[in-house]
Amino acid sequence: MSAIPAGPARVRPLVRGAVTCPRPRPDATLRLFLFHHAGGSHLLYRGWEQLFPGDWELCLVDAPGRGRLSDRPALAGADELTDFLERELAPWLDRPYAFFGHSMGALVAYELAGRLARPGRRAPLWLGLSSCGAPSAGHGAGPAARHHLSDAELRDWLRAVGATPPAVLDNEMLWKVFAPTFRNDFALVDTWRPDPDADPLPVALSSFGGSTDLLVDRPRLAAWERHTRDYRGLHVYHGGHFYLVDHRHLVSRQIVAAVTAVRRAAVASIA
Repeated sequence: MSAIPAGPARVRPLVRGAVTCPRPRPDATLRLFLFHHAGGSHLLYRGWEQLFPGDWELCLVDAPGRGRLSDRPALAGADELTDFLERELAPWLDRPYAFFGHSMGALVAYELAGRLARPGRRAPLWLGLSSCGAPSAGHGAGPAARHHLSDAELRDWLRAVGATPPAVLDNEMLWKVFAPTFRNDFALVDTWRPDPDADPLPVALSSFGGSTDLLVDRPRLAAWERHTRDYRGLHVYHGGHFYLVDHRHLVSRQIVAAVTAVRRAAVASIA
């Protein structure tokens, strides 16, 4: 009786602190860090590793208070969260890398990129900012002081925006579990005060958004052009604030195209 050929070995995810790496690649030529939205976790990007080149390593980042870091207190200030993630990501920045952040994740990615682009640091090759307004055009995403809304108002607002499972909003026990995280993250976003006159980043930057997003309109997305020396364009997809849930294949292709173009330009400049 002939032996049945063994299939490909299953790669076990690697988890270290704030970073979940679903497809570890010790020989990766590039690391792509993905930052989640307010009230969310790395699960926003579940399965995305299958959409990228095999020599890329995706690193899904969790803020404290959720995911693998659910035993840690959430951080309600942008500077505090940026400090924390700067330390957590430091061991992972030993090769070329890029950032993509959605909503709250975009502002965190922007703040981190600014620190890592300082002299003597290894800056990201590319920065993708999704569903988040530029500092010069009314920063963040959504109305101010959402963390002060009543429970009923906040739940209604989340229903209108979408992406929050009805089970969380309609079940009192689940709501009590998740409500503090929503309020904490909205406090972070709503009190974020970036410098609208900061020097443009020396990092290639692309902005992304949904065509029917009621929180962040096209002009606020396009305004990111003022915050980089190398703007790679605005990419708009059909849908609202969480357009990427339905268009992850298109978004991933655009990410690959943008990063590939930046890498080629870097090689050409050296040559």
